[in-house]
Amino acid sequence: MRGFVHLHVHSEYSLLDGSCRVKELVKKAKEENMPAVAITDHGVLYGVIDFYEACVSEGVKPIIGCEVYITPEEYTKKGNKNQILYHLTLLAKNEKGYKNLMKLVTLSHLEGFYYKPRVDKRILSEYSEGLIALSGCIAGEVPSLILLGRHEEAERVALEYRDIFGKDSFFLEVQKNGMPQQDIANKGLVALSKRTGIPLVATNDVHYLNRDDAFWHDILLCVQTNSSLTDENRLKFPTDEFYFKSAEEMERDFKDLPESLDNTLKIAEMCEVNLQFGKLHLPHYDVPEGYDLHGYLVYLCNEGLREKFGENPPSEVIDRMNYELEVIKRTGYSGYFLIVSDFIRYAKSVGIPVGPGRGSAAGSLVAYLLGITNLNPLQYGLLFERFLNPERISP
Repeated sequence: MRGFVHLHVHSEYSLLDGSCRVKELVKKAKEENMPAVAITDHGVLYGVIDFYEACVSEGVKPIIGCEVYITPEEYTKKGNKNQILYHLTLLAKNEKGYKNLMKLVTLSHLEGFYYKPRVDKRILSEYSEGLIALSGCIAGEVPSLILLGRHEEAERVALEYRDIFGKDSFFLEVQKNGMPQQDIANKGLVALSKRTGIPLVATNDVHYLNRDDAFWHDILLCVQTNSSLTDENRLKFPTDEFYFKSAEEMERDFKDLPESLDNTLKIAEMCEVNLQFGKLHLPHYDVPEGYDLHGYLVYLCNEGLREKFGENPPSEVIDRMNYELEVIKRTGYSGYFLIVSDFIRYAKSVGIPVGPGRGSAAGSLVAYLLGITNLNPLQYGLLFERFLNPERISP
């Protein structure tokens, strides 16, 4: 058996469209002895963390992706409800690709949303690094043009996508789902691949786990479109082939295009995104030349010490400051104090009301010296350890 990896999969987070529960999806991939599996929900990354954790738990390699909507117009301009939107499958190769994917999805919602979250090729080009693109289902731009008989234009667009993502990072997506239009598109895609050298990749546009789930998926679409099962004109998938097929089934379906199966494994090898949880990721804070983060924090504390206690501060104040600074350094929170001090100082400078201090932060002398709080903790017998201590590294 050649082996196969599903690279186009809609989970429950493709709201009212995908019906694959994330944990069940990953377990299915493991049961089918697939080394990896992708998540490519419509225009969102809602399910990525649940998916990633499930994959790690089951020992299956997670491939993080998204099926984005491409508008031929400027993505920030509103079109009309019946605007043309093309599908494009994006997969993150690495951390840079994951960040770019998050950026694209964010922009599609904040700046490009009009009925659906949209991006255009200009913004794709700007954030293409680290991404692999598949040409999509028959709603993709390339297969759509093929179905319209506009083969030269389809070739031009395919080459345009290859230029955007790179020679080794754009693939023509072929599917075998029993739809006559898909068969026509496949024929054109195979011919296009031969003319351009753009490789083929097999997917199944998975929307549910098992063939029998097609009925329940149909009900889900009825909910989405406010239709009933008796409505013959409702939105409905024309076949029951959009399930999580086994590698054997995919090899049977694509026996005439074995390279498209091999390329699923190749792409899976190319994708390596490692997410870290439980680790603090603070924003970058620029310090003056000659200082590191902690050194600059010490400098500001000494400035605050002179400002609040004069040139000869009590020894208990100096000892408390040095103790707190040592704990802050040991726990890696120097940048945290600098960042909070920065935005508190800014708020006060523009007249935004800031309270005198609340919660356990009031127990920090460093916070007082930086102007984060207005309370001297020594005056009230407040404990710094209530806010931060080496045994509980989280403020």
